[in-house]
Amino acid sequence: MTSRRRDLDEDDVRVRPGRGKSRPRSKERPSHEDADAGFVTAVDRGRFTCVLGTPDDPGVEVYAVKSRELGRKGVVVGDRVALVGDLSGAVDTLARVVRVEPRATSLRRSADDEDQVERVLVANADQLVIVTALADPEPRPRMIDRCLVAAYDAGLDPLLVLTKSDLRPADELLAAYGALDVPYVVTERHKPAPPTLGDLPQRLAGRVSVMIGHSGVGKSTLVNALVPDAERAVGRVNVVTGRGRHTSTSAVALELPGGGWVVDTPGVRSFGLAHVDPQRVFRAFPDLEAGTDDCPRACTHDEADCALDAWVAEGHAGSGGVARLESLRRLLRSRAGGDDPEWTR
Repeated sequence: MTSRRRDLDEDDVRVRPGRGKSRPRSKERPSHEDADAGFVTAVDRGRFTCVLGTPDDPGVEVYAVKSRELGRKGVVVGDRVALVGDLSGAVDTLARVVRVEPRATSLRRSADDEDQVERVLVANADQLVIVTALADPEPRPRMIDRCLVAAYDAGLDPLLVLTKSDLRPADELLAAYGALDVPYVVTERHKPAPPTLGDLPQRLAGRVSVMIGHSGVGKSTLVNALVPDAERAVGRVNVVTGRGRHTSTSAVALELPGGGWVVDTPGVRSFGLAHVDPQRVFRAFPDLEAGTDDCPRACTHDEADCALDAWVAEGHAGSGGVARLESLRRLLRSRAGGDDPEWTR
């Protein structure tokens, strides 16, 4: 049998052409100690609009991409970041986000009450502005409750803004939140003129505030009145469904003329709170939290054996304790996705 094997010599060995001198790969990454500080004002398909400096002392607006060393780390509106590259802000230039600083606050939500995966909507905000219309569309108190839970969980100060008071008085809705001592502003429409804003500009001045609410409640109208050159699209309410059309498609931070920033977010129709620890909700109820010491293990604080009833009855929570306890339980039921007929809309 003839062998097909033959002897090989050096001429039969392919040698890849050299690529010149190269440095060995290293796991070390540059520290970027000379990076400039900035904060994110908008996110759009992997591109970030950033402003150099701080919200209190903003500088040049630049556009940036995320550097490779950040991996899958998310970057959201409000993030304080470190930037390198072209920071001139000139047309067709890009900087790089090389570091995301630790967040002081994170406004989060999940897709629904069964989903444990949370999504950060806005970082480093001070205040959550919950916008709801008194009519057209109808107010949805359960949604307000959920937003309050999210604010307390994130450590944000809540502010309730009731729009369209020319269509319905605010007294009834405000009475439902009296025990919570939530600050509020009532606004009125004057079409085609801008709405009356009350003391809303003063409450937003010098702070980073996030506006959230259902579509059609008037968020974009408020933003356009607060920031005249914002040009946020304004939608109408469907006369059949009573719901608004989404006009804001992504969150964006806008600088207020009197100082501070307002973050306009897309209209929401759900606000999952599966990620929220009920104990964090109690931070907004220090007058009731101490009364849970005698509660049975795993107490939901809305059951027959809950020690809070005796705590309130003995006067430890003050004269408004009964109303405060009912408000707390309503928020906890809302967080758990429970069906409370009085507040479901």
